[in-house]
Amino acid sequence: MIIRAAVSEEARLLSELALRSKAHWGYSDAFIEACRNELTVQPEQIQNCVCADDDGVVIGFYGLAELADDGVELEALFVEPSSIGSGVGKALIEHAISRAASLGASRMLIQGDPNAEAFYLAAGASRVGERASGSIPGRSLPLFEIPIKA
Repeated sequence: MIIRAAVSEEARLLSELALRSKAHWGYSDAFIEACRNELTVQPEQIQNCVCADDDGVVIGFYGLAELADDGVELEALFVEPSSIGSGVGKALIEHAISRAASLGASRMLIQGDPNAEAFYLAAGASRVGERASGSIPGRSLPLFEIPIKA
């Protein structure tokens, strides 16, 4: 597996991977459909995306955006369902942390799915609050923060 920058032609592929990854947690088809817009990687976001590539097949990706202060936000981290638990997610989060450090960030903010809480805590995050879902009215999502060491 290699970790590489996403290319513009992969926006749709990454969007579909995000929906499959979200569905892995047993959400209903209606729930996944409600998340479609929020999980769609827009062409202007692709330069923020990094892929886990296994012999030419994208098996995961993350998106990282710089914040107005000295932080970054992990906008996405999704792994192909057949690769969940194989270390792809760990490799991606470690890469994102390293990338954040190279950008001079002091912290990484993460709005995570409740099912991913243990993953983010294991990666060194602390839960710092909640944020309203951009897809499901009335739903709150956990907010995490990872301190970045220079």
